[in-house]
Amino acid sequence: MKDERKETGRRGEQQACDYLESIGHKIVARNWRASHKEVDIITLSEGKVLHIVEVKTRTEPMAAPPEFNVDNRKMNNLTAAAGAFLRSANVSNVEEVVFDVVSVVYSDTGRLRVEYFPQAYIPTYA
Repeated sequence: MKDERKETGRRGEQQACDYLESIGHKIVARNWRASHKEVDIITLSEGKVLHIVEVKTRTEPMAAPPEFNVDNRKMNNLTAAAGAFLRSANVSNVEEVVFDVVSVVYSDTGRLRVEYFPQAYIPTYA
């Protein structure tokens, strides 16, 4: 069961990358890690906007849409990981950092639905 979920997640991340590239994003990193925090996808759009992208993948039937699973804990981890990425990467030309969510749903009939939520949340700093 766990391996099946991992494979579904990997497929969903690839679908998300394909979608983001189709709308003009350049993939900078996938599964970027800082300690125990991870960013699924990091992209650049228009050369100056850095996107920190969380991908949530589910298979129908499901209790709630995948994007509902990006909770405060996840947002805080993404914010911390984004800070670590910015400190470690050569991204001096970045003018803005935004946090996006991509929802990928596989139906039991084989259909695929990808939804993109740009600027899904604004991080808060305590």
